[in-house]
Amino acid sequence: MTAAVPARTGDPERGTLDKAADENFPVAPFFLPRAWREHLMAVYGFARLVDDIGDGDLAPGGVDARLLGVPAADAEDRMLLLDAFEADLRRVFDGSDGGPRHPLLRRLRPTVRRCSLTPEPFLGLIAANRQDQLVTRYETYDDLVAYCELSANPVGRLVLAVTGTSTPERIRRSDAICTALQIVEHLQDVAEDLGRDRIYLPAADMKRFHVREDDLAARTAGASVRALVAYEAQRAHDLLNEGAPLVGSVHGRLRLLLAGFVAGGRAAIHAIAAAEYDVLPGPPKPGKLRLLREVGVTLRGEG
Repeated sequence: MTAAVPARTGDPERGTLDKAADENFPVAPFFLPRAWREHLMAVYGFARLVDDIGDGDLAPGGVDARLLGVPAADAEDRMLLLDAFEADLRRVFDGSDGGPRHPLLRRLRPTVRRCSLTPEPFLGLIAANRQDQLVTRYETYDDLVAYCELSANPVGRLVLAVTGTSTPERIRRSDAICTALQIVEHLQDVAEDLGRDRIYLPAADMKRFHVREDDLAARTAGASVRALVAYEAQRAHDLLNEGAPLVGSVHGRLRLLLAGFVAGGRAAIHAIAAAEYDVLPGPPKPGKLRLLREVGVTLRGEG
């Protein structure tokens, strides 16, 4: 769901929240009302930490495991950590055992109360990371989209809930944007994901473009891999266009925030195209000028 960033520091709260600066999209930019920024950062802290648990990117020393009540001997057991994290999440909602243990979940608790958030989006993100421990390949594009419904779409739904702007149509548009952003991230991180023994390029598409898993381990992409990446990038681009009317359905500073999400995806796709779809040397990243240009395009309803 979120971009790959350096390993966390020994501070379990600050080390997670600092990763917001490395995402493809703005998490809680300065122009938003302070309350929104605080709530969005609380949601981000949850989403980033659950991804870090699922990817094994926790701070050294097992500090998160201790906070969650997981014995040191089991601090590397991701499924056990996810179970403990879910139990701590439930303390956010029911107040049992004196409330949550982890500082990022204690930060989340006021947001849940003030914004009347429900457990379902948070549980979806945990379920996605459990799935990552069990499923490392996706046969079809539809299978991948179903995964994105857990790993990405809850984040957009939470943004709408925090800002009090949820409607069925906005949720539908948000889901398209979030799925697109997740696919773009997978395209940027093909090499990194392969290092974790995960491939998010649908197997049916790999077969169609005559791409083998060994081809993804090369230093640079051959013609078949580039064609496959271009194909998936176009799918993500189409999803962004499908979701983009969400931006025009809201007003004020929220409109600028949502434009930033769409623009971040479009700019990342442009960076992938500028690299001639060779994502294997490392994730192509857009520059700030390109991002600003895409924000303007999105606000004008173009693209």
